[in-house]
Amino acid sequence: MTKNTIITIGRQFGSGGHEIGELLAKKLGIPFYDRNLVKMAAEELHITEEQAELEDEKKLMSIVSNYNLAMGGYNDFMANAEFYAPVGRDLYAVQSAIIKKLAQKGSCVIVGRCADYVLKDYPGCINVFICASKEDRKNRVMDKYHLSERKAAEKMKKIDRERKYYYETYSGKEWGSIQSHQILMNSSLLGKEKIVEYLAALYNEQQEE
Repeated sequence: MTKNTIITIGRQFGSGGHEIGELLAKKLGIPFYDRNLVKMAAEELHITEEQAELEDEKKLMSIVSNYNLAMGGYNDFMANAEFYAPVGRDLYAVQSAIIKKLAQKGSCVIVGRCADYVLKDYPGCINVFICASKEDRKNRVMDKYHLSERKAAEKMKKIDRERKYYYETYSGKEWGSIQSHQILMNSSLLGKEKIVEYLAALYNEQQEE
C-alpha cells in the first residue's frame, strides 16, 4: 500500500540542492515545491510575490544588520525575532499551513522553508541537507550568476547567513547539523546524480513499507 512520502531538502547556497530536488521530483513523478511556495503564500496574504520574496528567507538577516545589538545582543534579538518581523512571521505561518496541506495531498519534494521542522510530526518524511565544498559552490555560483570569484564568495556568505537565521529563528535548531536533519549529503563527493539515485531508492523503499 502506497502512502504519502515527503522529501524535504535544506541546502547550502551553491550546493546544487535546488537542482537535486528538481531532478528527484522529475524522476519520481511527484510535485516539486520551492519558490512556488512563496507565490502560493503571497496569494493567501494578498500581497505581491515581490513583497513575499523580500520576507521569505531574507528579511530576518536585514533586520539583524540594522538592529542595534547593544540593546541586548544577538541572543536577545533572536528571542524576539518574530516581534521585529511581523510580516515575515505571517508569511512563515501561511507557508507552513500550505506545506502541511501539500503533505496531506500527496508525495512531493519541498526545498527550504523549514519544511523538515514544519512536518516534524509527520511520519512520512525524509529530511535531507545538501552541502558541498566551498570551491565547488563558488564555481557553481560564478557560472550560474556570471559573477567574479569575489562576488560569488560574497553572495554565498550572504545567502547562507540568511538561510541560517531563517531556519534557526523558526525551528530553534542548528541549520545544517546532523542533530537537525536525518541525512547530510555532500554533492562534491557524491555528485548530484548519485544523490538523486539514493534518495529515489529510499523513497521507493518507504512507499513499499
